[in-house]
Amino acid sequence: MTKNKHHGQPAEQTGQDIQPEVNAEPSAEERIAVLEAALEEVKASVLYAKAEGENIRRRAFEDIDKARKFALEKFSGELLAVKDSLDAALAVGNADVESYKNGVDLTAKQLSSVFEKFNIVELNPVGEKFDPNKHQAISMLENSGEPNTVTSVLQKGYTLNDRVLRPALVMVAK
Repeated sequence: MTKNKHHGQPAEQTGQDIQPEVNAEPSAEERIAVLEAALEEVKASVLYAKAEGENIRRRAFEDIDKARKFALEKFSGELLAVKDSLDAALAVGNADVESYKNGVDLTAKQLSSVFEKFNIVELNPVGEKFDPNKHQAISMLENSGEPNTVTSVLQKGYTLNDRVLRPALVMVAK
């Protein structure tokens, strides 16, 4: 018997006083089941993230491959017009030198227009200081001007978006 709280006397036990003990904490088996379910969820999430990452990598690789294959498509299309002009000039049967010269001049302007459209810039550095990043010296000339200056260009150079495609072949003053 338990004692009455207020008087120190035994209290009567009734049906209300006797309650089965309710354990607030889950059993070990229940906790294990909950943890295993959470583990399965995490495993599924990891697999999903891994698959998604692989799909992104594959798509990026395909996009890069397509970009590489078709990067020159616009440029090539523009060059076809220049080729057509050259073919038309060659197809003329009774042309004189002057008409050929005019046709070549128009075709050269057409090609320059394509170069301009795609940021291809001609390097013609006569009179400029020699720059080994843009010029290739073929020889040096004595007493031909200010030292280390380009005196003549044997072959023009070209840049694409400020990157050298081909250096200019030059003669430099000693």
